[in-house]
Amino acid sequence: MSDSNKTDFTNPSTFILLGIPGLEAAHVWISIPFSTMYIIAVLGNFIILFIVKTEPSLHGPMYYFLCMLAVTDLVLSTSTLPKMLSIFWFNSREIDFSSCLTQMYFIHSFLVMESGIFVAMAYDRYVAICDPLRHSTILTNLVVAKIGLAVVLRGGMVVLPYPFLARQWPYCRTNIIPHSYCAHIAVVKLACGDTRVSSYYGLFVVLCVRGLDMIFIAVSYIQILRAIFSLPTKDARLKALGTCTSHLCAILTFYIPVLFSSLTHRFGQNVPLHFHILVANMYLLVPPTLNPIIYGVRTKQIRGRLLRLFTH
Repeated sequence: MSDSNKTDFTNPSTFILLGIPGLEAAHVWISIPFSTMYIIAVLGNFIILFIVKTEPSLHGPMYYFLCMLAVTDLVLSTSTLPKMLSIFWFNSREIDFSSCLTQMYFIHSFLVMESGIFVAMAYDRYVAICDPLRHSTILTNLVVAKIGLAVVLRGGMVVLPYPFLARQWPYCRTNIIPHSYCAHIAVVKLACGDTRVSSYYGLFVVLCVRGLDMIFIAVSYIQILRAIFSLPTKDARLKALGTCTSHLCAILTFYIPVLFSSLTHRFGQNVPLHFHILVANMYLLVPPTLNPIIYGVRTKQIRGRLLRLFTH
């Protein structure tokens, strides 16, 4: 009987995604807020892109970076939500092996890209507040394009070993992934043999790439706050601080769930599995949903253009 239950998954043709293990009975109810957030994310980010494209006064570094962020959020949410909703609604759990690795690559590479975009936005705010007279000469369109290209290349190259390493491992245990999407660590845990290379490299990406990004953002904002509090009047300080609040809110929305998920995944052995999966879903869904809302509400130029669009 034990021999009949063993299946050779050395080169599995498909994986089985379980969705949120332990909450299968609530999948339909969970899909309601998830699909709502996805609709808001798609509409909100497309509106941001449309407004920046059609409003010449918004053709500047800050808004170019915002467009990069909107595109990244669209790819992040679209690479996970459609398959997740098909699991919740139609119990369509199978995913092709190559499709799973492709989804893994897109998710993690665009997470690294989003982190890089936040660094670029922090640098833009640093130049705008600490050296405002040279902002237009430092951050020219060519420089913005080079920064965007560097962010994309870094995200694509850093995560490239993920699928290549995952493809070479033998899968002799099972092809069932206890997750709602093909997360890197969830796939690697199914492999047989010594997969420490994948685990250590994943930890390196989290600590050295995102960790360095957070350090750069923190250093930028320390300099920004020093410059703001050295301004002579309260109105000037509030105005300068107001230009940073939307960016700070977006940073917190992105990094807090990511760090919480990474810490609970590695050190929260007593945390229920379904809680891990829900948190992992939140850090892919919440930032794409909230970013257009944050920038739409907090950025005066976008808010004014949006109001004119709807009133017209």
